[in-house]
Amino acid sequence: MDAGALDQFVQDTGAGLSLAACLAAVHNPAPAGGTAPNDAVMDYYDGNTVTALWNYAQRFAMSDNSFSTTYGPSTPGALNLISGNTFGAICAVPNARGVSTINAPKCATQTSAANTPGVAAPQGAGTVFGDDRPFFDNCDTTTQSTVEMGGRNVGDLLNARGLTWGWFQGGFANCKAAHANVLGASIPDYIMHHEPFQYYPQTSNPLHLPPSSAAAIGHQDQANHQYDLSEFFTAADAGHLPAVSFVKAPAFQDGHAQYSDPLDEQTFLVQTINHLQRLDSWRSTAVVIAYDDSDGWYDHVEGPLVTESQTRTTTNPPESTQQIDALTGAGLCGSDRTKLPSDQTGRCGYGMRQPLLVISPFSRTNFVDHTLTDQSSITRFIEDNWRLGRVGGGSADAFAGTLNNMFDFDRAHASRFILDPSTGQPAGDGGED
Repeated sequence: MDAGALDQFVQDTGAGLSLAACLAAVHNPAPAGGTAPNDAVMDYYDGNTVTALWNYAQRFAMSDNSFSTTYGPSTPGALNLISGNTFGAICAVPNARGVSTINAPKCATQTSAANTPGVAAPQGAGTVFGDDRPFFDNCDTTTQSTVEMGGRNVGDLLNARGLTWGWFQGGFANCKAAHANVLGASIPDYIMHHEPFQYYPQTSNPLHLPPSSAAAIGHQDQANHQYDLSEFFTAADAGHLPAVSFVKAPAFQDGHAQYSDPLDEQTFLVQTINHLQRLDSWRSTAVVIAYDDSDGWYDHVEGPLVTESQTRTTTNPPESTQQIDALTGAGLCGSDRTKLPSDQTGRCGYGMRQPLLVISPFSRTNFVDHTLTDQSSITRFIEDNWRLGRVGGGSADAFAGTLNNMFDFDRAHASRFILDPSTGQPAGDGGED
């Protein structure tokens, strides 16, 4: 961020490549049958490439003023999506493979019986700002550091009201499954640190158990609301879509720089949205397209400083030279603690600007929303729509901007907007029926 200059992303995050070398990597991404380099962190995509997103934005509603709730990579963004909070972490505990992973000072020391699956833990004293693995997930056989989250998430609120919900992610049923991306590289489908509910004991499914039946999808059973992506379409086709569904693409289609591509992402988005539009339930459905972080494609707009978090250096190498808030120099995230509890450090935000689209019969048409929003605005929309109350515990949902301005509930679209997954252009006779 460089104190707001937002410069030198290539030099500082592209593994030291020069600008010329980075551009060469972008335009020559991989040899035949090879894999793309992970050094290209800048590129520009318009309607000639992300054609489907371009068409969705013109037909429905998008935001130009939405940001990640805090600075950081995928895991903080995923946690903010479901809880509005990266604080509450518990660390220095044996992970799901029985390996002790002491990761202080990112996390607090383990407290008694806090790592019991199915039982909510009180908030710990740590803040997650990296991609530590979820404690309650047995897919990873390495000794990488793990994190447990204490406190509540939106799943707890939905459960309290008896509402159906689920997280559906590619590869959840088979951790070893993989697919070839557009460049021909084989990419494992499942990325565990993209699955935020696996960090919370009360909403985790450590063994990746399937639902007890198709009719049970969305309800409480052995799957504990955590599912493979295929179960989403099973429920949809049976007319039993949960009230709230979080849908995560397999890795090769999630649009993340290095291992995915905008064309792979477009295929997933269009196929999923086309599928939903052909269901009777479409008339009461809203699809929110959001991202967990900038994915390596950096933006030129600086996020407003909404949650200030006094910077502190760590005392445990190799983090001793890092700043918790990820800005340049000590204290640059400010010291105004009015929005967050005084004991919650390391939650500097807002972070990078993120794409956000709403596709629904009720979304405004060809509309650009300027309302200041963040990832927890999605949590707030869910809470408000079903009158769930707030997550609490310092969640950013308490002050998140509303998504309501992207909707017009009095004037629903009468038609569907079907696109071609391969081109992103309207399919058939104008793409509408």
